[in-house]
Amino acid sequence: MNKRRRHARTAKRGASKRKRKTPIAAAPKKSARGAKRSAKKTKPEIKTVITLATKTQLRQRLRAERRALSRDEQRQAADRLLANVAATRLFRVSRRIACYLPSDGEIDPSLIIERIWRMRKQAFLPVLSPLSHERLWFARATPGMELRPNRFGIPEPRTSAGELVRAEELDLILLPLVAFDRKGNRLGRGAGFYDRSLAFLRYRRYFRKPHLLGLAHDFQRVPSVSNDAWDVPLDGVVTDRAVYYMTS
Repeated sequence: MNKRRRHARTAKRGASKRKRKTPIAAAPKKSARGAKRSAKKTKPEIKTVITLATKTQLRQRLRAERRALSRDEQRQAADRLLANVAATRLFRVSRRIACYLPSDGEIDPSLIIERIWRMRKQAFLPVLSPLSHERLWFARATPGMELRPNRFGIPEPRTSAGELVRAEELDLILLPLVAFDRKGNRLGRGAGFYDRSLAFLRYRRYFRKPHLLGLAHDFQRVPSVSNDAWDVPLDGVVTDRAVYYMTS
């Protein structure tokens, strides 16, 4: 009888110990792990929002700095830009060169266009496509040409659709930008006209034409510009202070 009682007591104690070992906080731990997993899943979305916000802030800051330049400062920058562009091999060997007319404080390439004419090269200016408003075509620029503003208020050569050429027919495009880094990443205004018009360059491995040189004030160089899959990298950037050839 005593042995049976002792066995019964031992069994009760073991049962009570097993009940105590049952983890009361097991459910919260599991939910905490689930919270960690869900937090990991949401990280890319947060990063994307931050990147977009940073690009917007960078555009606002650098465009404000450009607009704050005086006429004398812009004129001096244009003189130095001409000297730096004319010294590049790409400019010297190219015959059909596209440029742009400045707006919003962009560095002025007008002296470069005049140099193109004096060297008996052909100058072109971008025109919003009359067929597709999402891409650029290029019109021959000549002295005394008639200009008219496009829907953004930027002057374009007044020409017929039959006289426009595609980017593929050019040797060199000198294009504006808001910011750039040493890897050739360019931050534009955000409309994406140049990227869509030059998208074919991303699929060429050997013959790459036209070459692309960005033009900017030197203070528009930043440590890094986050790029998207559709961005077309530059061959280099010429500023009023230096020539930057892009590194991988």
